[in-house]
Amino acid sequence: MVAAVWNGTVPDPALPLHAAGDASSPWVGLAYLVAGALFILALRGLSHPSTSVRGNRFGMAGMLIAVVTTVVTHDLASLPEILAAIGIGGAIGWIIARRIAMTDMPQLVAAFHSLVGMAAVLVGWAAYLNPAAFGILRSVGDAFTHPVIGAELTLWREEINPVSRIELGLGVAIGAITFSGSVIAFLKLAGRMSGAPILLPGRHVINLGTLAAILVLVALFAAAQPGATLPLIIAITVLAFLIGFLLIIPIGGADMPVVVSMLNSYSGWAAAAMGFTLGNTAMIITGALVGASGAILSYIMCRAMNRRFLSVIAGGFGADAAVAGSSGGEARPFRQGSAEDAAYMLEQAERVIIIPGYGMAVAQAQHALREMADLLKKKGVDVRYAIHPVAGRMPGHMNVLLAEANVPYDEVFELEDINSEFAQTNIAFVIGANDVVNPAAKTDKSSPIYGMPVFDVDKAEQVFFIKRSMSGAGYAGVDNEVFYMPQTTMLLADAKKMVDDIVKALS
Repeated sequence: MVAAVWNGTVPDPALPLHAAGDASSPWVGLAYLVAGALFILALRGLSHPSTSVRGNRFGMAGMLIAVVTTVVTHDLASLPEILAAIGIGGAIGWIIARRIAMTDMPQLVAAFHSLVGMAAVLVGWAAYLNPAAFGILRSVGDAFTHPVIGAELTLWREEINPVSRIELGLGVAIGAITFSGSVIAFLKLAGRMSGAPILLPGRHVINLGTLAAILVLVALFAAAQPGATLPLIIAITVLAFLIGFLLIIPIGGADMPVVVSMLNSYSGWAAAAMGFTLGNTAMIITGALVGASGAILSYIMCRAMNRRFLSVIAGGFGADAAVAGSSGGEARPFRQGSAEDAAYMLEQAERVIIIPGYGMAVAQAQHALREMADLLKKKGVDVRYAIHPVAGRMPGHMNVLLAEANVPYDEVFELEDINSEFAQTNIAFVIGANDVVNPAAKTDKSSPIYGMPVFDVDKAEQVFFIKRSMSGAGYAGVDNEVFYMPQTTMLLADAKKMVDDIVKALS
């Protein structure tokens, strides 16, 4: 930092010496306020499928206002550089969004979270390396007596605000955790890494020790002399990258929807921390909204799974060494049927409840499923859809797929709203789901999914279960007793092909 000897009057040392932009203008505050209001309306709109498109538009308008306001009022880079960066990023995002399949949406979301985390790390390091440009310096005066003239003078120096150091340390740490955790989540969701938990010896002690070390290092970073801060922020960054990796690898596949929601929350808090560092109100508002909504969603999903959030982080479903309910390699008798069998029984039924899962997403069977349901409704059958909170690989995955197929919103029900109706249902039609209909969650205390609320398909008069083969268990690695119930008919085939064949038979 630049040092100077000055015995005159100086500005308040608690105030930064530089400003990142003209944030004092009332128009800037008003613009950010409007953007924040639009973000709140976006979250409200996204709470229901019927208003989700409008919610997305509110969010896009709010982000446009925030970006334009920030670009106009900040001079950290030239306008051509900013526009070039926006153009490159926008082009990449547009291409990815156009090409991505709905089945790959969970891993895409995880990948985007990793980018937000890395952005927070890079912004934090940029602010540390060039604090004057980010307006986080303060003047510190050290009084001394001049050895020659004997006068009382003050040696003034610039250093990063202690509060800004805390913001920097936490922002970098949260961002790094988000990045490495999201990368592991992406690899698991994309099938490039086993969805089974990877359990390290003494993992709880390692994780708690690493988190404690990060907090201690942030405190030391805030209190350290300017020349001693570089090793501390390097250590914070490295340990945060490490703990993000360690937190996600022991989490089993069935808890992945909670993990995606949790990482979404982390990315929001990382953005909020960087907003304080940059003095950007829009980033603070947006980050806080994303962080809070992600945390609330994670809590809601944990409640829906009858799980505690800390137990998910500590291991997740499937973390036990022994998996109860597995067949042990022994062949068990089951009844197999055909599309014609299913079509005949479906059109004779009065009430049918369809339970979709990730297998439907993989096969892209949602459009064929809606066509089947439309044919059944024309024949007087009451058709409903039952969506489990953790069906698929991310929150709302099945809702998005059904909305894409134009399934009426009033036919889609959550678990708590429809579970009691299976006892009065003629047919439970399971397509690509597994763990969310497994009765072991209710009956087998040794099962890793014990306690998770599941659909009571075993109470229906008849069950049709579409599955590719009998060789694979669910994502949590647990065998399903529903396969072998006397009222269950297994339809072993690709989900889309089987539903298409049922549609042909119904026609």
